[in-house]
Amino acid sequence: MSAQLEAEVRTISPEMPAMFDGMKLAAVATVLYVIVRSLNLKCPTAAPDITCQDTPLNRYLLKSCPILTKEYIPPLLWGKSGHLQTALYGKMGRVNSPKPCGLRKYLPMPDGATATFDLFEPQGVHSTGDDITMVICPGIGNHSEKHYIRTFVDYSQKQGYRCAVLNHLGALPNIELTSPRMFTYGCTWEFSAMVGYIIRTFPQTQLIVVGFSLGGNIACKYLGENPANQERVLCCVSVCQGYSALRAQETFLQWDQCRRLYNFLMADNMKKIILSHRASLFGMSSSNMEAADLSRLYTATSLMQIDDNIMRKFHGHNSLKDYYEKESCVHYIHNISVPLLLMNSSDDPLVHQSLLTIPRTLAEKKQNVIFTLTLHGGHLGFFEGAVLFPQPLSWMDKVIVSYANGICQWEKHRPQCQ
Repeated sequence: MSAQLEAEVRTISPEMPAMFDGMKLAAVATVLYVIVRSLNLKCPTAAPDITCQDTPLNRYLLKSCPILTKEYIPPLLWGKSGHLQTALYGKMGRVNSPKPCGLRKYLPMPDGATATFDLFEPQGVHSTGDDITMVICPGIGNHSEKHYIRTFVDYSQKQGYRCAVLNHLGALPNIELTSPRMFTYGCTWEFSAMVGYIIRTFPQTQLIVVGFSLGGNIACKYLGENPANQERVLCCVSVCQGYSALRAQETFLQWDQCRRLYNFLMADNMKKIILSHRASLFGMSSSNMEAADLSRLYTATSLMQIDDNIMRKFHGHNSLKDYYEKESCVHYIHNISVPLLLMNSSDDPLVHQSLLTIPRTLAEKKQNVIFTLTLHGGHLGFFEGAVLFPQPLSWMDKVIVSYANGICQWEKHRPQCQ
């Protein structure tokens, strides 16, 4: 019996290594397939898709800003993944981020709140020789100390721009609230106060309005609310905003592109910001909040729940729908008459493709609008690089400054440009 078993073992054993090798190869092939698919390594790179009318200004801008029409090349190994671009922006912001030196300003608001912004003087003379200030509105819960803001400010300063960066009300951890109110999706009060200060303090300056994500919504809403807000404004640039909160809320509950997970993570971050100001928001006598609102905040798992239970009450909106309708720039953006550059990415996991019909339709109908859609870039990522390591300066930073330079040159030498 033992002799027979040994014979069988000797017969089978030579085949076993080959079988295990086949399993290993299959496992490696599977892992590689998943990596290639998840990182979109086979996806090609391309120049941005540009939507605009054929006007003298738009022709001049596309000619003077070649970066808009050239191929955007993200880092080879991970840059074609919108999730990794977004995650890297969210965790690290930028590579080797500079630390520009600015002066913090405090502005008392009529309702008792205190708006703050940081002012950064130019580090050189602008190419036109003019005094030009970039008024910048960061993304949700962001401020002047975020790495992507610092990188953009440093680059703009070196190009001769003064920069004023709004710190969203309640976003800075070391600044206490002085009223039971914090920033919301579309409140323009603090941004308006900052712009007013810049105009009064620098009567000769002209303005470039820049908004990132939620800040893009606020910047466009501010310009469209009142034609007077566009005086002294040369142009506006909006990056990675969603345009309509009402339409976006439905997409944030979907698992497509892990959007529901991002919704949860952003809601968790908003909870931390709100709870860090619990004494001001829930303890002041003038507060609209109740103990039940605080209890519902603890159990909230989405931005919509937080907006419904907390954020809409800062401005007395009757419902979540009313809040989203009145605070979205989609109802104001068509009133903007100054040159407007709208930038989005096709693989942005936070902005659903259906929302991009808004800027595309606007660019098709209005002569002053250019809509730029990249194939890659994620949400506020737009990293550039060869294989693995990204460059300190992003494609987004270069485009904004290049577009602003083009507008400034057009205004300075309009007859020759035409």
